[in-house]
Amino acid sequence: MGDADIDIKPFLEAVKIHLVNLPSGTMIQSVQPNRQNCLAEESCFIWKDGKVVQDMYLRLKNVESGEVELQLQWIDIPGSRGI
Repeated sequence: MGDADIDIKPFLEAVKIHLVNLPSGTMIQSVQPNRQNCLAEESCFIWKDGKVVQDMYLRLKNVESGEVELQLQWIDIPGSRGI
C-alpha cells in the first residue's frame, strides 16, 4: 500500500495568523519538496472561502511507485479549544 509523511507544523502556523478579509485565492505560503518531506511538487497554503487550505501531492514510500493527493483545511468548531 505504501505510506507518506507530512509535516503539518507550517500549516498550523499559517492558521495561527488568523487571517481575515483576504481575497479568496490569496497564496499565504508555499513549501518546496525536499529530502525531509514526501512532497512530489510545491505545496501552497491558500486563503479560500474564509479558510486556510493546503493541496499537496505526496510520493508514497515503501512501495514501487505511487502518489496520493490530499487537501488540508482548518475548520473552526464552535465551543472547541482551537489552536
